[in-house]
Amino acid sequence: MLNMKKLATTLALTVLGTSLAIATPGYPEKPVRIIVAYQAGQGTDIATRFFADYLTKAMGQTFIVENIGGAGGVIGTQAAARAAPDGYTLTMGTNATHNLNAFLYSNLNYDPVKDFEPIILTGSFPMVLVTTPNSPFKTVPDIIKASKNEAKAPDIGMPSTTARLVFELLKEESKAPLFGIPYKGSAMAISNLIGGQIALSIDTITATRANINGGKLRAVAVTSSKPTDLLPGIPTVASQGQPGFEVTAWNALYAPKGTPAEIITKLNLELQKFLAMPETRQRLLAMGYDAGGGTPNDLARMVEAEQKKWGPIIKRAGLAVQ
Repeated sequence: MLNMKKLATTLALTVLGTSLAIATPGYPEKPVRIIVAYQAGQGTDIATRFFADYLTKAMGQTFIVENIGGAGGVIGTQAAARAAPDGYTLTMGTNATHNLNAFLYSNLNYDPVKDFEPIILTGSFPMVLVTTPNSPFKTVPDIIKASKNEAKAPDIGMPSTTARLVFELLKEESKAPLFGIPYKGSAMAISNLIGGQIALSIDTITATRANINGGKLRAVAVTSSKPTDLLPGIPTVASQGQPGFEVTAWNALYAPKGTPAEIITKLNLELQKFLAMPETRQRLLAMGYDAGGGTPNDLARMVEAEQKKWGPIIKRAGLAVQ
């Protein structure tokens, strides 16, 4: 009887192993949609279409980008979380959808960790602290010193949630009474900066690079831990008296929780190969991204570290919107 039980167990495990091995032999066998939780034309959308074009050519099926925008990425990400975990719905997550929103929204209808399978970090980009060419603020210490003098304290534009996080982290770590001005978007913040209504602004390199290259703005520092090829020669905030300072926005591909591991691995390996190509890295730089890479576990560990970092800061700063 015991031998029969052992035999039955062995057969069951064999069948299970065989079914897992052949569950997705020809994946993908039909079109795959990649949900982007933002409007068409935004940075995440443009980058996602670049990756979708490659996957279409490399994997023999069409990868279709579907824009489901609204509520800071909540609506589209929730739709992705509720999709069938069969590999035919993916989503391009961001540091907002898969990290910050968990702390910004009290009624979030998805869990960025429990409801998704990480696939790969596709790209990242730091923010940049900018001013005008003739500004007296040449370095981060200049800004901190002036902020401690009410008569010379500069106004700092914050046109996004990520910009606000840079501001709050710099304020917390420098112990300086920085003064921030919120904006609804980059265009008005940059216009006011060039026009002299504010002294500095924190923004993406993509939004500011044309004015930096055109001589209308001057970069003071980037928020990555190391200098970036996106703005060659610009020092980091960390190197200017704030060791350990880092704020990096990012994009990463995810699948709904329960998507077969074979599919996750296949997508990861294909995109690792693509991200290692010099032409891919150059194209992403032109879009404003540093190329990503790594394993699903690498992505999961990065997000875990990000959550531990930003959750307390958002809470102390009172940034929750709902």
